[in-house]
Amino acid sequence: MLSKRFEVTGLDQNNPHYPFDLPFTSTKADVSDDSLFEKLLSEHDAVVSCLPYFLNKRIAEKAHKLKKHYFDLTEDVPTTSHILELSKTADSVMAPQCGLAPGYIGIVGSHLAKEFDRIRDIELRVGALPRFPNGLLAYSFNWSSYGVINEYLNDAEVIHNGVKKIVPSLEGFEYINIEGQEFEAFTTSGGLGTMCDTYEGQVDTLNYKTIRYPGHGKLMRFLMYELIMKNDLENLEKILSNAKPPVKDDVVYVYAVVEGWKNEKISRSEYYRAFYPIEFENQHWRAISWTTAGALVATIELVADGILPQKGFIKQEEIPFEEFVKTQTGSLFLAKAKSLNEVQQEKPFS
Repeated sequence: MLSKRFEVTGLDQNNPHYPFDLPFTSTKADVSDDSLFEKLLSEHDAVVSCLPYFLNKRIAEKAHKLKKHYFDLTEDVPTTSHILELSKTADSVMAPQCGLAPGYIGIVGSHLAKEFDRIRDIELRVGALPRFPNGLLAYSFNWSSYGVINEYLNDAEVIHNGVKKIVPSLEGFEYINIEGQEFEAFTTSGGLGTMCDTYEGQVDTLNYKTIRYPGHGKLMRFLMYELIMKNDLENLEKILSNAKPPVKDDVVYVYAVVEGWKNEKISRSEYYRAFYPIEFENQHWRAISWTTAGALVATIELVADGILPQKGFIKQEEIPFEEFVKTQTGSLFLAKAKSLNEVQQEKPFS
């Protein structure tokens, strides 16, 4: 997606392993090689990190040093806090959390909130799921297993009774019914990005929960806390990624609710969309892949076009939804959204 408009150089410690030719140049290298990485970065306007969250601080520091725009997909709160500090002296854009959640869900939530004179609640929900689940865990690791574990393990920021608080992940269970299909949702870390800081003092309730098929959260709590696998994350990651490998047919649910007052009357606004795999540039893209990449690339387009600030920290909730969906890539979020009923009437395989 990025290479449709920009000149891109990929950097990977392994040779490309895709069953098709990449539409951009790829270099085999390790980001820990400071001299090589700084040389490559100095030849470009920006760096986009799609690495695991624990590697992003190093990349952001290099971008800050060389005055290059920085974008990433992290859900990790300490990483974002580190980048926020860097941004205070940055001569370029520092934009973490540009994916789906955090990222697109924050753009949607703040868009709904703008309709109100006063806001009471903002509740955000996202689920990236296999379309045809099996087994008790009912899940597939279609994105970083390390990232999923990190979200389940770390505490989450919320606003409760008007006060910013820290609450445990894998708690706050609720049931959700989407067009007749039952799901569960529970608290996970990082999905709100910087929204608690933005909306503190303005709302009574602000929270983010991850959508899963019923029973998933209870089993993950059993693994992590009763079997104490939280103390052996390397083996936990191996077990989970081996047991639940990626699937081709997945679905992403995005659901946001905002309640408040319009013209002194209590009101509620909702956003719900389901996103499925698409064919892009003659290649199959899983739903989680293209929605995450699409949100990131749309943000980069907005910076390149001068619609977003040209330096400093960019909060996802400050990105105008109307401008986001006007971009070449962001328009996919309008064109490719479907209801569950629409998809149920289609053949699952071409």
